[in-house]
Amino acid sequence: MTSGQPDVTPQQIAVDLRAVLARLLRKLREATADAITPSQASALSRLSKGGVSTVSALAMAERVRPQSMAAIVEALEGVGFVTRSQDPNDGRRQIVDLTEAGWAQVAGQKEAGLAWLDEALSQQVSKAELITLAAATAILERVLD
Repeated sequence: MTSGQPDVTPQQIAVDLRAVLARLLRKLREATADAITPSQASALSRLSKGGVSTVSALAMAERVRPQSMAAIVEALEGVGFVTRSQDPNDGRRQIVDLTEAGWAQVAGQKEAGLAWLDEALSQQVSKAELITLAAATAILERVLD
């Protein structure tokens, strides 16, 4: 670092990128916060991507205890976002599925988060920085492939 440039090692970028992405995800969740908790929103999002599931499969995917996921699903059912039914192959398990209201909630979450990010980028980022972000996004896409 003789020229005043920050340390640009893969390790340092990984640490910085992880921290920034965690903050960005928190901000997106805050922008979409309404009548449900972040855990409930996450469960809805997972159901929208993976389709019907069991409480135990959702718990495993979300890395929470089955009892915690059962409470989350119960709350979501209480506001009409999911339905629970008995698994025809195993009466001890319950199948969880999104309702129309649940699908609308997921769509609303996505729209609210996108609107917040669009506004933040429009207000706080220059055209040159937008070009840099576009390039960084392409690089991240390549890393993920």
